[in-house]
Amino acid sequence: MWKGKLAVLGGRLDLTISIVPLAGGRFFAALDVPAQKVTRMMTELTVRGDSVLFVMPGAGSRYAARYVATKRQLEGTWTQSGVKSPLELYYAPMPTLGSGTTSRLAPPYHEEEVMFSNPVSRLNLGGTFTVPPGKGPFPAVVLVSDIGAQDRDGTIGNFHLLGTLADYLTRRGIAVLRYDDRGVGKSGGNSALATTAMLVSDVQAGMNFLRSRIEVNIGHIGVIGHGEGADVALLAAGQPLPPAFVVSMAGYGLTGEQTLLQQQVAQLKAKKLDPAIVQVAYERQKTMYEIIRQSTPSQALSIVSNMMRQDQPDLTPEAAQLAAAEQLTPWRRYFLTFDPVAELDQVKCPVLLLSGTDDAEAPADLHLVALEKELRSISHSTVVRRLPGANHLFQPPKTEWVLMNGEMQPILAPVAADAIREFIEGLGPKKPVAPAEAKAK
Repeated sequence: MWKGKLAVLGGRLDLTISIVPLAGGRFFAALDVPAQKVTRMMTELTVRGDSVLFVMPGAGSRYAARYVATKRQLEGTWTQSGVKSPLELYYAPMPTLGSGTTSRLAPPYHEEEVMFSNPVSRLNLGGTFTVPPGKGPFPAVVLVSDIGAQDRDGTIGNFHLLGTLADYLTRRGIAVLRYDDRGVGKSGGNSALATTAMLVSDVQAGMNFLRSRIEVNIGHIGVIGHGEGADVALLAAGQPLPPAFVVSMAGYGLTGEQTLLQQQVAQLKAKKLDPAIVQVAYERQKTMYEIIRQSTPSQALSIVSNMMRQDQPDLTPEAAQLAAAEQLTPWRRYFLTFDPVAELDQVKCPVLLLSGTDDAEAPADLHLVALEKELRSISHSTVVRRLPGANHLFQPPKTEWVLMNGEMQPILAPVAADAIREFIEGLGPKKPVAPAEAKAK
């Protein structure tokens, strides 16, 4: 962050330019002038040696400066409407929390901690509701996470898929509700006990929460799901009071058993194991899933724990029992037999199917193709996008990641975010045609 005071007629304006280095020697920069309510204005940045040039097209301004390393500051001239003013900007690190974790700057929209009730499952879910600035009502979405118990931001490592997407959409006029999965954060329940079908009631509860808010356009509420969350969103679209639209981000189109087996094979291949070893592991896992599907829970527990001890001789009987129990949760027993395309004939709303070409967990040629084929057979309002280079988390190739503190940090692929925004905006109310235009047509 580079901060300074710009001399203007009648006083001085505090301004800040935030700069983030990107891969390939490029930069992201944005201008903030609180007194003039300028927030995150796009700024073009060019660096040549110690010479720095900032151009703010939206303000008709430019700042040409020289970097003085000994003072760690920029010294130069700000030009706007032909008027030139000297300006010095001083370096300031991003504010940090006591733990050393970088804090998030206050967003330019309303952010609210919320609790909403799921009367079907008799539990409460905790989440975050974000509302764009300005006059509503706004279109709105509920975000739904992939397999596994995840927090409201969809945190995987240091990447926050749902939190990043929520921020992007809210800044562009779309209200967003994201929530902790069952048993995570401030949400009640237990994810291991909730089947894919049961999770539909969580989405319905989220949509009802949005319908109760004055800031939301009741007729323009959709659901965006990732992975299993996409399948949950599509199931919700086949129920009474469905969403106005669904966005499927890497939704699964194969049965649950096929999906889990395919993911295991992809993980083993990524380790560059011998193909023969991969095949043996595949057959072994397939046998285990068949036992889980066709046996009673007690029988399956005994057999699966025995299989695990055979595969891992050092495993104690107690540890094998615990590991086997994790394979026999109600969620997994249901998911193994779950067919995501079986009930798509009930989906009547517009659907956007998104998939990355580098998605190893839900390859487009398997999952996207299956969903597309079924949806197109029943509806003409299905849009399909394959995003070059994006992986399962919709991150772009690493060459496009952000460079922070000397390390490459993942980002949400801009093409994915833009595709979702354009789809939602395209479903909104059309602007009325002026009488003269109508007559001309």
